This record gives sequence, C-alpha cells and structure tokens, in this order.
Amino acid sequence: QVQLVESGGGLVQAGGSLRLSCAASGRTFSSYAMGWFRQAPGKEREFVAAITASGGSTIYADSVKGRFTISRDNAKNTVYLQMNSLKPEDTAFYYCAGGRGPGVTMNRVGYDYWGQGTQVTVSS
Repeated sequence: QVQLVESGGGLVQAGGSLRLSCAASGRTFSSYAMGWFRQAPGKEREFVAAITASGGSTIYADSVKGRFTISRDNAKNTVYLQMNSLKPEDTAFYYCAGGRGPGVTMNRVGYDYWGQGTQVTVSS
C-alpha cells in the first residue's frame, strides 16, 4: 500500500509560480512512476505530468508543456511539480498519483494510489 500527501497549493496571481510536493510512504518509492492530475469544478480529472520510476523520463499534457516541470527525489520519497507562468485556467485541485509500475502513462487507470489533493487558485 502507498500513502501520498500533497502540499504546496495556494493562491497566486497569473504569471506567478508555485511548487507542489507529494510525499510518499509504503511501497518502495523508486519502483513506480508518479503522476500529477488536476480537476477543476465541473470538469473531469485530467492528466498534467508524469515521471518514470527512475526519474529519467517525463511526459506532459500539451496545456502545461514549457511551463510545468515534474521531478522526483527518490532518496526523499517525494515528487514535485514546479508550475511557472500560471494562468487562471490552471485553477484546480491537484492530485499526485502512484503508478502500477515504473513506466509512465497519461491514463488514470494506470495509477493505483492517489493523494487527497491540494487546491491551486490562479487569479487574473
């Protein structure tokens, strides 16, 4: 079993930055991929970014490419999402997710473990 706890959300003006963190416990952290998803009110949960178990490869949603960066520190059992040039449309609840294996996927079904989420609000 894996437990995930997100932190770092908050209110920021458009153009600003935030860094989300997700601390993991339980299963060996370096054995599974990690992802970030987000859900805005009235919308489906959508993929944001993911990173392989080793940290050697990443994938991003087109909407965040060039602005967001996912990274992980396997020694600290933590994954990060650095969000720059934030836009009002980035406003959502952000969730980290633990994958079933070491490879990345944009598909929600590829993730077995989910955190409680952290709110990100970007004002215009």
